[in-house]
Amino acid sequence: MHSSTSRIRTVGVLTALMFLAPACKRDNPEAKGTATPAEGKAASGGKIALLLPESKTARYETHDRPHFERKVKELCPDCQILYSNADQDASKQQNQAEAALTNGAQVLVLDPVDSASSAAIVARAKQAKVPVLSYERLILNADVDYYISFDNEQVGKLQGQALVDKLKADGKGTGTIVMIHGSPTDNNAKLYKSGSHSVIDGSGLKVGVEYDTPDWSPDKAQQQMEQAITRLGKDTIAGVYAANDGTASGAISAMKAAGINPLPPVTGQDAELAAIQRILAGEQYMTVYKAIKKEGEIAAEVAVALMRGGQPPAGRVNGKVNNGTKDVPSILLPAQIVTKDNIKSTVIADGFWTTAQICEGAYASACATAQLQP
Repeated sequence: MHSSTSRIRTVGVLTALMFLAPACKRDNPEAKGTATPAEGKAASGGKIALLLPESKTARYETHDRPHFERKVKELCPDCQILYSNADQDASKQQNQAEAALTNGAQVLVLDPVDSASSAAIVARAKQAKVPVLSYERLILNADVDYYISFDNEQVGKLQGQALVDKLKADGKGTGTIVMIHGSPTDNNAKLYKSGSHSVIDGSGLKVGVEYDTPDWSPDKAQQQMEQAITRLGKDTIAGVYAANDGTASGAISAMKAAGINPLPPVTGQDAELAAIQRILAGEQYMTVYKAIKKEGEIAAEVAVALMRGGQPPAGRVNGKVNNGTKDVPSILLPAQIVTKDNIKSTVIADGFWTTAQICEGAYASACATAQLQP
C-alpha cells in the first residue's frame, strides 16, 4: 500500500493554537525506527491498554479490537491487553485510562471520545512515563508519541467527489443536497467535513441544510434527515452526504419512511456489513473502505515495540501531523471508494467481509444480480 501525498491540517481547540499550528508535513522522516527491544528490557510479557471510544460505529468491536488483540498475542503471547470501550463518554474514558495506568499499563493505545479533552489522559500517562499511540482519531494539544490513521481530509474529498460525480452523471449536478457530518467532538469529523466541502463547494451543488451528529448516532442522523425533508421537501433532495455508514443508515431510514423512492445517492464510510448490503440493494451509493485490519495490526506492532522500549519498525512512520502541540510522527494509510461495481475487488478480496456474510438472507438475490456468489 502506498502512502497518500496530500497535505492535511488539524484544528486546535484554542484560537491561539490555531494560529500557531503549522500545516502538517507528509515528508518521510530521516530517522528510521527499529522494533528491537531496548537493552535490558524483557522481550515478553507486559500490559498494553486499548481504549476505544464507542460501539455505535460497528467497526470498533467487529474489526479494530479483534485485529489488534490477535496481532498483539501473535507478537507477544504473554502480553496482557487491558481493554475498555467508553460508550461515547469522555469522562468514562478518562476513568478507564486512569484504571489502566493504575493496573500497570506500559502503553496506551487511545482512540479518543473527545479529541481535545483527552489531552488530560496523555498528560497523566506522561507523568507515569507511559507512551501514547493516538489511534484513528488525533488527540489534540498533547505530547502524543505516535498517530496511526488515514488521511482523513482525503477521505472527505473521496466522499464529496463520489457524490458530485454521481449527481453530474445523473443530470443533477446543480441539485440540492443534505450534509450529515460526524460528531463535533471528533477531530476526524472536522477533517471529513473540511475535505467534503472542499469538493462540494463550487461544484454546482447546493447545500440545502447540514448538521453535525452528536455521538455519530444513527438515531440522531435519522432525526436530522427527517428535519431536512420537512424543511426542503422530499422531492427536492438530489443527494445526501453522510459522513459514515451509521449516519447513512439513519438518513436512509428517514427517507424510506417519508416514501422517497427511488432513494437519492447517499455516501458513507467504514464499509460496514450493513452498508455493503445496502449498496448491493441500491439504497446507499458508496462507502469508503479503510484497511482497518491493517490499521489494527500495525497499531499492535507499534504498541508491542513501545512496550519493549523500542520504536516502530523502519519505514512504518510515513508522515507528521501537527496536533497543536507538536508534529506527531504518523502512520497514515490510504482509503478507497467502494461502490456496487468493486465490492468483489476490495472488501471481499481483502477478506474484510466474505460473500457468505454479505449475501445471506434477503440479499441473496442482489448478490446474484451483482454476480457475487457465496
